[in-house]
Amino acid sequence: MDKKSEPAAAVYAALMQIPRGKVATYGDIARIIGKPGASRAVGRILNKNPNPVVVPCHRVVMSDGTLGGYAFGKSRKKELLESEGLHFSGDNLVGFKKCRLDAASLI
Repeated sequence: MDKKSEPAAAVYAALMQIPRGKVATYGDIARIIGKPGASRAVGRILNKNPNPVVVPCHRVVMSDGTLGGYAFGKSRKKELLESEGLHFSGDNLVGFKKCRLDAASLI
């Protein structure tokens, strides 16, 4: 694996640990991979995810519980999360704290 693909591989591996019905923030993923200041870099990597849905980048949301971006659009991201049992008020995740993955347990 080359140096450039190592961070992406770590991000994708972290995503695979987020179960259905749970979400993590970009910052959570950055902390899980040992790069706590790299939430924007995580977002850039997710934007290039070659296998969305299988590698569940739709389960990553903003730190305030709003949707954030998705390669196939926010409405598709919302549909995927709703199909996993999550609920929204507009673009805001209802019960964000309850459905947020405990990222500390994965570090």
